[in-house]
Amino acid sequence: MPALNVTFTEEEMITLRNQAAKEETSMKNLAHDAILSEVHRRKVATAAIRTARISAGLNRRLADK
Repeated sequence: MPALNVTFTEEEMITLRNQAAKEETSMKNLAHDAILSEVHRRKVATAAIRTARISAGLNRRLADK
C-alpha cells in the first residue's frame, strides 16, 4: 500500500498526539482522516465558487424582480 511521509515540528507533533488521544484514535488514523477531509472540503469549496460565478448573472436578474 502506498504511504506518505510528512514532517512536523515538535509543537505540531504534540498537538497531533493530544488530538489523537482526545479522539481515542491513532495519529496515523487522525492524519489520514484529516487529509481526506481537507481534500473533500477543498473540492466542495471550489465547486461552490464555480457555481456562484456561473449563477451570478441569474442571481442578479432574480433579485431585480
